[in-house]
Amino acid sequence: MDPLHSIFEAAPAAHLGPLERQIYYAVWARGSATVSEVLQDRTIWQTYNTILTTMGRLFRKGLLSRVLEGKAFRYSARCSPEEFDREATVSGLRQLLRSERASLHLSYFVEAVSAEDEKLLDELQALVQRQREELQFKKGEK
Repeated sequence: MDPLHSIFEAAPAAHLGPLERQIYYAVWARGSATVSEVLQDRTIWQTYNTILTTMGRLFRKGLLSRVLEGKAFRYSARCSPEEFDREATVSGLRQLLRSERASLHLSYFVEAVSAEDEKLLDELQALVQRQREELQFKKGEK
């Protein structure tokens, strides 16, 4: 199983608050960063301790890795922002679809897509068809 996938399945808390997201993107943009380096960027206006605590939370959630560098930790993102967004979205949708009202949730999703843009509804239909073909191919039906 993909380690990132297991983070989201095991800990719905892996969804980020605004400051967590901001710090996560700051670390991703740098490649790796210490708390001091995040502060030096001057894009996050928080105290050292607030950033330290938030980076520690991101580490415990499994989204950042860290190595000891002198007296401080150097953090790096375990996945790209795109991978994070994908896993968070898929995890949330899976939760909805596992409920006893899965069909109702699915109908709300289709309603929201169609209200947003008719082209999106066409894209959804094409994606469903492509996925159906892939599943049939895997089952050896084609």
